[in-house]
Amino acid sequence: QSDIDAVTISTPDHMHAPVTVSAMQLGKHVFTQKPLTHNVYESRCMAEIAADKGLVTQMGIQHHATARLKLAVHAIQDGVIGPVSEVHAWTDRPGTFWKQGLTRPDHSDPVPAHVHWDEWLGVAPERPYVTGLYHRFHWRGWWDFGTGALGDMGCHLLDPVVNALELGPPSTVRAEGPEPNPESGPLECVVHYDFPGTKHTTDNVHVVWYEAGKQPPRELFQAPDDWAGSQNGVLYVGEKGNLFVGFPEMPELFPQEKYADYQWPEIEDHNHYTEWTSAIIGEGKTSCPFSYSGPLTETVLLGNVAFRTGETIHWDSENLKATGCQAADRFLREEYRPGWEVDGLS
Repeated sequence: QSDIDAVTISTPDHMHAPVTVSAMQLGKHVFTQKPLTHNVYESRCMAEIAADKGLVTQMGIQHHATARLKLAVHAIQDGVIGPVSEVHAWTDRPGTFWKQGLTRPDHSDPVPAHVHWDEWLGVAPERPYVTGLYHRFHWRGWWDFGTGALGDMGCHLLDPVVNALELGPPSTVRAEGPEPNPESGPLECVVHYDFPGTKHTTDNVHVVWYEAGKQPPRELFQAPDDWAGSQNGVLYVGEKGNLFVGFPEMPELFPQEKYADYQWPEIEDHNHYTEWTSAIIGEGKTSCPFSYSGPLTETVLLGNVAFRTGETIHWDSENLKATGCQAADRFLREEYRPGWEVDGLS
C-alpha cells in the first residue's frame, strides 16, 4: 500500500463508511462523497478516527467552495438580515431523478458478467439482483443502499445553514409524510429541526426541510410577484429581512427595495477537490473535514430517523441516543452483513 497516498470514495451511500474507514485504518487521506455515511453512528466514528490518525479528509459537497454560498454565509454572519429565527431548505428530488415509495420485487434477473453483485451489496443484507432497479443510479431510493432525497441533497442545502449560523446538534427532529415504507424512501417528506440558538439567531432556531418539489409559502420570501425562484434553495428569515440562495442561483436579499443599495463583497470560487490534494501536501486546510462534515451528516440523517420511526427525536448528541425512542436505535446504527465487518465500525 506504500504507493497509495489517498483514496476517493464515490460508492453508493451504504459503502461510504466501510471503504473510508478501511482506508483510514491504513493511514490514507480520504475524500468521501456526500452524504458522508449511511447512518449516524458511522459519521461519529469516522470523525473520531480521522482526528485520531491526523488524516486530511474532505466530504464532497462542492457547493461549499463556491462564491455563491460564501456570500450567503458572509451576509448572515455580518448581520445583514439581522438575527435569524427560521430557515427553509427545499429540493425537487427525488422527482424524476429516481423513484421512491417502492416495494421489493418478487423476482430476480441474471447478474451481468461485469457486475460483481456480492461486492456491490457489501455490508447491506443479501438480496437478488434485478436489472435496472438498484445498480446503477436507482439505489438512492432504497434504504439498504441510499438515504433518499434528504441524504442526497440535505448535505448540500443544509450546509450553508449549519455553516452560516454555526449550529450545533439539533435538540429535536420530527418529520411529516406518508406511512414509512421499510424498503424505500418516501415520495415526499417535510422535516422540522429545532436547534439551540447561536450568536446569529434570535433564540432557538427552526429549520424546515422540504422535498419532492414542496417549498415554503411564497409570501414568506417577500419577493416580487414575478420572481422566478428556484427548484433547490435556502431561505433565511431574519429580523430585518430575508436572504435566499439557490442551487445554482446567486444569493438575493428581500425585500428588494430595502436592500437595493447593498454592495456584495468580492469573493472568489475555490476548487473543492484541489483544496483536498493541496492540504495533503501541506498547503492549506480542507473546508469540509470530517470534524465538520461528520456532525453535518449526523444532523441530516436524523431527519430520516424521525421519518422512519414516526416519532419526534429528542436528540442526546453526547450519547448518540434518541431519548425515549428505542425504535430509533436500529436506524442510528445498522448491522453489517456477516463477513463484512469493519475494524472501527463493527
